[in-house]
Amino acid sequence: MSLTYLEMTVVGLVQGVSELFPVSSLGHSVLFPALIGGSWARDLDMSAPGSPYLDSLVAMHVATALALVICFWGDWVRIVGALISSVRDRRIVTVEQRLAWLLVVATVPVGVAGLALDKVMREYLSKPVPASLFLAVNGVVLFTVERLYRRQRAHRPVEVAAGAGGVEEHPGPSQHSEHGGSDDARLARLGWGEAIAIGACQILALLPGISRSGVTIAGGLLRGLSHRDAARFAFLLATPVIAAAGVLKIPELARPEMHGAIGPVAVGSLVAGVGAYFSARFLIRYFHTRTLTPFAIYCVIAGLGCLAYFSLA
Repeated sequence: MSLTYLEMTVVGLVQGVSELFPVSSLGHSVLFPALIGGSWARDLDMSAPGSPYLDSLVAMHVATALALVICFWGDWVRIVGALISSVRDRRIVTVEQRLAWLLVVATVPVGVAGLALDKVMREYLSKPVPASLFLAVNGVVLFTVERLYRRQRAHRPVEVAAGAGGVEEHPGPSQHSEHGGSDDARLARLGWGEAIAIGACQILALLPGISRSGVTIAGGLLRGLSHRDAARFAFLLATPVIAAAGVLKIPELARPEMHGAIGPVAVGSLVAGVGAYFSARFLIRYFHTRTLTPFAIYCVIAGLGCLAYFSLA
């Protein structure tokens, strides 16, 4: 079993893009090689004992996290600085300090679950049929949440305020405004329980086919965030989680089985990082005016199609 430059380049592109698109990078990393078949299916079998493919994905995840840090560099400078000042002064006063602690507490559930369940999930469920099924489920979840979000907005209590440009709608106290204020201020209005609940949605992404960004954005929508704010919160949440998971497993890249794959993995990681950077920039603009529905449709069709293919094969 070996990894080639072509395999790692293609996988890097698939992983980097699908990590942030709400379509599941893990699911695509399982399904794509299986659909191609032949040496790709043998070389890129994540569930195989001692598979170098799983280690290569670890390196790609680190590259994805670095790309997110670069993409949101200004945000992370403010957030980390605010966290340090909050710890130093032992208080939470500013919007940035509150947002920093919201991200910290929201990361705890998936961190604990990841340490406990990650190996089991990947070894027993990282196969084409389960990944196909969960991809279809991911689409159903996204579509259902969009319907609930539209219904929520239709019944949202509204106060009318006269402004210089006309009439502005303000959500009731249990909701989060999509108008006015800084991005940080809108996210900082989340309650502690709300942030933890949104962060806990990432646990579902341990299932191959369930998208980390998709379920986190969905959780944000259900808590009243706009698509754009939910996506930004999801990407900020994903950065430390992806980075920590990758760093914890980096020692595995030193296994003897990986010695001949360092070059291909390095190329794949570079491609994954570039793909993740441009995906993040695109999606933040996309979710300013658009929804999860196209991704939901894709996941249902692709998931059911793959499930039929692998079940009958």
